Amino acid sequence: MVNLGTPLGEFFGLALRMTHQDAPEPDSPQQGNNDGEGASRPWSPLPLLYASAAVHVGAAAAALARPHVWPWALGAVAANHLSVAAAGLWPRSQLLGPNWSRLPAHSGVAAGVAITIDDGPDPDVTPQVLSQLAEHRAHATFFCVGVRVERYSDLAREIVSRGHHIENHSHRHRHNFSLLGPGGMAAEISRAQDSILQVTGSRPQFFRAPAGLRNPFLDPILARLQLRLASWTRRGFDTVNANADTVYRRLANSLQDGDILLLHDGNAARSSNGKPVILEVLPRLLDALAAKRLRPVTLRSAL
Repeated sequence: MVNLGTPLGEFFGLALRMTHQDAPEPDSPQQGNNDGEGASRPWSPLPLLYASAAVHVGAAAAALARPHVWPWALGAVAANHLSVAAAGLWPRSQLLGPNWSRLPAHSGVAAGVAITIDDGPDPDVTPQVLSQLAEHRAHATFFCVGVRVERYSDLAREIVSRGHHIENHSHRHRHNFSLLGPGGMAAEISRAQDSILQVTGSRPQFFRAPAGLRNPFLDPILARLQLRLASWTRRGFDTVNANADTVYRRLANSLQDGDILLLHDGNAARSSNGKPVILEVLPRLLDALAAKRLRPVTLRSAL
């Protein structure tokens, strides 16, 4: 199985070279590397990909050697595809690559909880979120969509000027993101990377997939672009649940050091009074953190 590492690496390396024009070198002059990043991090296939390759090779060999077993070989391949798909449908999974679902224990951030806010910026909601954060002297990580950063560039710059960080949530937040091939996936991520850098002057260091869904092509692309995948410890489902109490309980249940929490300023559900749910939940959540002597931190503070 070890010998499968070279062809797997060559396959994903070829996919990345084919998308080279869509994903400029991280330290290229036009990128204006203000965050001091160097070359892309090394990538190697994870055990699930080794196992997947072994299943395919074994099934092909069995079918050639004993043609009558082809239904079993086909079944093994189908089961393998289902297992890989299931790994991609589990947002907190690390089977397809490194994935921050909590702040690293060795980060040195004491009593820290990362509040992450997705799908913005939104011209109606985000300014109010920024005001609430300022009232609590809190900082958050905003996973922004590239086209919205371009459309609301002044608001994106205000997020950064207030001490928060903007990270990469893809360029268009495509609902079929996890079904894209390496070219389409790399283009979505690198275009957002470029847009955020050009607007804010700060290069994203984290990526979160739309809805948290992905496929095996994502990890080598993130390695190429020097991005870390971040999911969450708990989310409030505040794009579909308009009950602020329920959203708050989901997030505040068993709060502890190292949690990564997810809310939305973009596509936010509205409560019965028409108010975006995040605006009813966030102050309560910040108060709950303070009561437990936990402090809101950005993901980058844990690097």
